[in-house]
Amino acid sequence: KARRSVADLLKKTMLGNAVTPVSVSRTALLKEAVVSEEISVAMQAMETISAETLDLGPFFGLPSKVKELMHKLRGIQKLYWQEACLNLECVQQRRNLIYSLPTSGGKTLVAEILILRELLCRRKDCLFILPYISLVQEKQVRGLATFGLELDFMVEEYAGSKGKFPPVKRRNKRSLYIATIEKAHSLVNSLIESSRLDHLGLLVVDELHMLGDGSRGAVIEMTLAKVRHMSATQIIGMSATLGNIKDLQTFLGAENYTNNFRPFQVQLKEYVKLNDTIYEVDPKEENCFRFSRMLNFKYSSSMQKIDPDHIIALVTEVIPLHSCLVFCPTKKNCENVAGMICKYLKDFLQHREAEKAVLLQELKAGGNGSMCPVLRRTVPYGVAYHHSGLTAEERKLVEEAYSRGVLCLLACTSTLAAGINLPARVILRSPYVATDFLKRSQYKQMVGRAGRAGIDTIGESILILQEKDRSMAKELVCAPMESCYSNLLQDDGKGILSLILSLIGLNVEQFLRGTLLFVQQQQLCVERSLWDTVQRCVATLQEKELITNTATHSPSLQVTRLGRATYKSVDLSYCSVLYKDLLKGLEGLQLSSHLHLVYLVTPYDLVPQCNPDWMVYFRQLQFTLLSASEQKMSAAVGVPESFVARKAAGQTVKKSVDLVAVKRMYLSLVLFSLLRDTNVWAVADRFQLSRGFVQTLLSAASTFCCCVLHFTEELEELWPFKALLLELTRRLSYCVKAELIPLMEVAGVLEKQLYNAGYRTLTHLANADPAVLCGTLEHLYQKQANLMVASAKMLLNEKAAALQEEVDELLTLP
Repeated sequence: KARRSVADLLKKTMLGNAVTPVSVSRTALLKEAVVSEEISVAMQAMETISAETLDLGPFFGLPSKVKELMHKLRGIQKLYWQEACLNLECVQQRRNLIYSLPTSGGKTLVAEILILRELLCRRKDCLFILPYISLVQEKQVRGLATFGLELDFMVEEYAGSKGKFPPVKRRNKRSLYIATIEKAHSLVNSLIESSRLDHLGLLVVDELHMLGDGSRGAVIEMTLAKVRHMSATQIIGMSATLGNIKDLQTFLGAENYTNNFRPFQVQLKEYVKLNDTIYEVDPKEENCFRFSRMLNFKYSSSMQKIDPDHIIALVTEVIPLHSCLVFCPTKKNCENVAGMICKYLKDFLQHREAEKAVLLQELKAGGNGSMCPVLRRTVPYGVAYHHSGLTAEERKLVEEAYSRGVLCLLACTSTLAAGINLPARVILRSPYVATDFLKRSQYKQMVGRAGRAGIDTIGESILILQEKDRSMAKELVCAPMESCYSNLLQDDGKGILSLILSLIGLNVEQFLRGTLLFVQQQQLCVERSLWDTVQRCVATLQEKELITNTATHSPSLQVTRLGRATYKSVDLSYCSVLYKDLLKGLEGLQLSSHLHLVYLVTPYDLVPQCNPDWMVYFRQLQFTLLSASEQKMSAAVGVPESFVARKAAGQTVKKSVDLVAVKRMYLSLVLFSLLRDTNVWAVADRFQLSRGFVQTLLSAASTFCCCVLHFTEELEELWPFKALLLELTRRLSYCVKAELIPLMEVAGVLEKQLYNAGYRTLTHLANADPAVLCGTLEHLYQKQANLMVASAKMLLNEKAAALQEEVDELLTLP
């Protein structure tokens, strides 16, 4: 009895002590709560993963299954510099990191391992920012969808018109958001607004040096500054080598790791060609160039006239057994070079003849029976061109054929250097992009493609020079790397205007201290101080009626409804004109066809690229083929039929007409034709435009339509557009017959062939056997089939998970 009473007294005393308040600061309590939560989440994750895999940690803190998947899906057995990078103290302690390596140095592998660790071990969401839509799709489908299926996390695409704002809130699964620069910014804004930014554990930025790239650089800077200011999210930046990496480190509070090792491509040797002589680039030499060899190739006089730069001599040293990329300054030059080379490759027709015949069939099928005459002539020789004038289907087929060695040479523009990894011997046809001299970063990106692991022992790049460019070329190949500067002040301060608009209500001065612009203000804010610039921006935003002062005596700024709609969805430079166009559109909205709606979502930024052929505009288009309501709508937006008729006849038009509206209407008619015809080739031919531009227009319109939809959701007076634009976004995104839309969500899919083979829905495709799929569809490779099925499964899982979350939400007790 005495023992029991002592025990009761001890218990009572301990409980009393436990509830006694202590004088601990709120900051310390919050910190302790965060640490406790982190430990709890980590312990739960360890228990979950341990139960499933019976191990945790053998592969950089990840389960052995990840290592097995890396080997099975990627063929990766050994890590090189990546191992040292992953074992850095700052990485182990989850501090911010920028790592810089040459092109194709295997940078992405480090990011992917860190992403998997965040998803699986810390149970946090991740955001992976990439510069181009094609790269987003490449990473989502070919890169990480299969990992998501195997390791039970979601891979969500935020590119073009894809992506939900805010993203679906998942209780049981983590999400990896793979996004373009613009979509990533919108995603971060929506996470901040819904108080969910703390769910984001890791943000990875590929091509971090794009911070210095115009308006897109400003968007990256805004995104990173917001994440740093509002959360404890870890930031990892991948970049080419930069001259002022210290500025970026200060901006991100990051450490830097750099390495010149190129594990996936062999040692790189850079050369230049002047006349008949090849020189090796050597910065130690006084003239930067060291004699290497003479170019021994016998040219006839006619051949010398056709090919004065000896491109044929250079390429025939390596093809067809090895690959070659010839970078050209313009799109037209790519086609001309490809055609010229084929004239002297008579012996190449028999090399992999059957596979080239299959490629020609696929190109024809992809164009609905139409085919580029240049490709028809060059592909049998193993040669093709690659630039933005190709359709997405053509680019994909050409890239895959080149990576398999079916094509041995591509004549391409500089954009290929920033895209898919296609290693080769590299020849730079000229040190120019169009009429602009190459930047050091562009040059390094191009030559970084040289060399192919397992085939070449040395990677070679050759820059063809004229004597007049010799001195500038020395700077290009031997100068230190360029510096990267903030672009928030570019384009009349569009970036900083947009940033300040989204910061109203916060301490703007405190926030701006966390930007790259603040770090570089001495170099960039020469004419006026940063804070003077902020005051001018506030005044400009008030003039545009995007913010208002709600107090009479003291400044109390508030974002207007228009301002809110702007920073959440559209570019600040055209928010006012879009709002006016939409209001005007409501006055007489023509819904007998899609034309009026299509006009309202035709992107403003493509208008400068449009130069209508007036005969095409009037005769080939035939305004008379439009219905009465469509003609009335055309006149209402400022494009009367009489104006187009006079221009087509070559007559002077005295009456002033808004040319922006005229050009925008022309582009709208292209899109309108696409929605009816769905054949890019036919529409491109009808309007005398390149098929690549028509496809770019369609992609841009679907993205802008999605932005306009979000814009109208914030403005009550524009309520009719919500339902109308939702369906139009879907139509523009896929531009196929209605029955094919479900299959179009799977990136890289052959929708028509699948539909005809009996795979009518996403469920059908997700449950398909890849081996059977290969046997059913002609010319489909096993790897492609595996990726298509994996992508369909991931999309199906995403839809099912979203529905389950909705059910759980409904059944949760209040």
